[in-house]
Parts: sequence; structure tokens; C-alpha cells
Amino acid sequence: MTIAAPQDTRAVVGELLRRIGEGDPERIAAMYAERSDWRLDWPEGEHGRAATPWIRHRSTRADAAAHYREIAAHHVPEDVATEVERVLVDGDDAVVLGEIRQTARTTGRPYRARFALHLTVENGLVTRHHVYEDSLAVAQAFAADGA
Repeated sequence: MTIAAPQDTRAVVGELLRRIGEGDPERIAAMYAERSDWRLDWPEGEHGRAATPWIRHRSTRADAAAHYREIAAHHVPEDVATEVERVLVDGDDAVVLGEIRQTARTTGRPYRARFALHLTVENGLVTRHHVYEDSLAVAQAFAADGA
């Protein structure tokens, strides 16, 4: 592994965030290495899995594209916003801090969830994508009974 200059990591993360904002799953996925370490901080087991199928571990570029397609399919596109508050960079690693605001398509319930996204960039591509978010807010928005 080569240690990237902080400005290189910051540039890749900036481009990834820009593409996520544009919403094209294939262009977003092109920012990921063919194999990556993709984890989401979510309770183990089936807690909310049926209603939130995009929340699962991934490992390939194709998985990354599927993730962004699934998110789009389960949210109201006109009611989506992400506020990035800070991007911290240390060599190959970056942490993005912020808040997402979305509306569950199936229930019509809006939610806000704070998040931290830990990315690792190697050779200009994302090789680690670990998300830590308010999973309870997401689960409640998608729960049939709202609880």
C-alpha cells in the first residue's frame, strides 16, 4: 500500500461526494476499486432488513452501484438532502461527518440521521467504505408501525 498525499485523498473524496450528489450509481461506483471493504454499522440479525435492503456489507464495484440504486429506489427523490459538515484527511484515510435527511418511500416518513463515513483511498480509488449512522432513525422511518 502506498500512502497517498492528503490532497490526493481529499480530491478523490471530493469527487466521490460530488458524484453521490449527482445520483448516477454507475459513475459513483467507478470511484471504487474492483474489490473493497464495505461495512455499515447496523444491528446484527434481521433488524429492519426487509425494509432496508441496501443496508448490508458489500465487496465489489458492482455492489457499490447496486447500493446506490437501492437507496434511490427506497427514498422519495424530491426529499433528499445531505449536509457534509467536515472532511478530515490523514494520508490514505478520510472521515466525512454530516447528516442525511431523507423520506422513506414506503411509509412517507421523513428522517434525519447523523453519519460518519470512513473512506480509504488507494491508487485513486476507494478501497474502504465504512458507514456509522443513526440506524434507529432509519429503522423507525421504514418500520410499518413507526416504532
